[in-house]
Amino acid sequence: MVTPAPVPQLDPAAVAAWQADGDGELVTLFRTARDRLGGVAGVRMGERALVLVTAPEAVQHVLVRHPDRYVKRSHRARLLIGDGVLAATGDSWQRQRRVLQAQFTGRGLLRYERRIAAAARTAGARWAAYARSGEDFDLAEEMRRFALDTIWRSLTGHALDARSEAALASVASVVAALPRLPADGTTPDPAVLADLARIDAVAARAVAAARDGSAGPDGPGLLHVLIDASGEHPEYSERLIRDELVTLLVAGHETTASTLTWLHLLLDRHPEARERALAAGPAGSPERRRAVQALVQETLRLYPSAWILPRHSTEADVLAGHAIEPDTELLVCPYLTHRDPELWDDPEEFDPTRFTDPGRRPDRPGGYYPFGAGPRACLGLQFALRESTALLEELLPAPAPRLRSVPARAAYSITVRPDGPVTALLGT
Repeated sequence: MVTPAPVPQLDPAAVAAWQADGDGELVTLFRTARDRLGGVAGVRMGERALVLVTAPEAVQHVLVRHPDRYVKRSHRARLLIGDGVLAATGDSWQRQRRVLQAQFTGRGLLRYERRIAAAARTAGARWAAYARSGEDFDLAEEMRRFALDTIWRSLTGHALDARSEAALASVASVVAALPRLPADGTTPDPAVLADLARIDAVAARAVAAARDGSAGPDGPGLLHVLIDASGEHPEYSERLIRDELVTLLVAGHETTASTLTWLHLLLDRHPEARERALAAGPAGSPERRRAVQALVQETLRLYPSAWILPRHSTEADVLAGHAIEPDTELLVCPYLTHRDPELWDDPEEFDPTRFTDPGRRPDRPGGYYPFGAGPRACLGLQFALRESTALLEELLPAPAPRLRSVPARAAYSITVRPDGPVTALLGT
């Protein structure tokens, strides 16, 4: 029997140099560890010992083959999402996921097609109004409005109203604050507490309206599914329904808005990709839809929905030939897997043909996982792809926005997002 090797450790001097750089992003340190040590690398930051996982085989081992050995512990967003499905573990997570699973599979997703299309048309009308007026607008904010409207319609059956939209702006504020808040779910920050109170008020109004039978023109939404689940599952208390509602709001719009913003930034630098997608086939054709989906998939390769996936080992194990001790903290990093030159040609380049031309994608499982992998992969994968594609089919034929300000860097928190507004102009 071959004795497993210890996990190779990044030189402490490299960590110290990174810490001395006040502007250094965590991803820079992780990239150094991956480049020097390979796809399973140890990084010690003070008392915190981490194992970075980027190699496809190791990713599969942790996320797909042995999720019982590598578990998700308390989610940093618990302060916001409570015991929603993203933060739940064990039997609770399994029950909650079963309740939602059917809503996000092929047949279940058909219930939301009209709502997605209506949100895309609404965004397209705003886009046309900006073109007529010639006024500047924040493209990132427009993508957030679309994604929030889409998930709100899917949850409640109603278009997003101005009152709820204004209050739910607090979601972005809380998400941005999470990295600096305690991981135990408490906060003394009065601004964050005020944001949470506004979010709770929106959730309470939506639940009350749904209980009163207020379904929209397309019928009941996901929120009604959660309320109905309380009859069969007593654990679906008012608090858990609130937590699940907020979880779906956060997960259903923050990541999609970020992906669509990145996509517009990439298309601004690569206008040929836009033209290639439009030339793939006439509007509404399967050929154009596949080409538009490839734009989204390539954007997700460069900027995955969650750039880091924390896991905790429950027992001793061997990972890619390396010994993993119990209670080890692991960070699976799709951001770096997707930029691995051993897996992808010119990995830093935006090239959607990777997803349309045969043989361009790596055929190794674990090489592409923008929504995670295994039993805890994001439920909303198909929903996010569908809504992103619907919006692009609406907007791409219109004149391309001219970007007047572009963020100089990315912000790495729960998601990877452009660090600042994206000011755009559609008028002549």
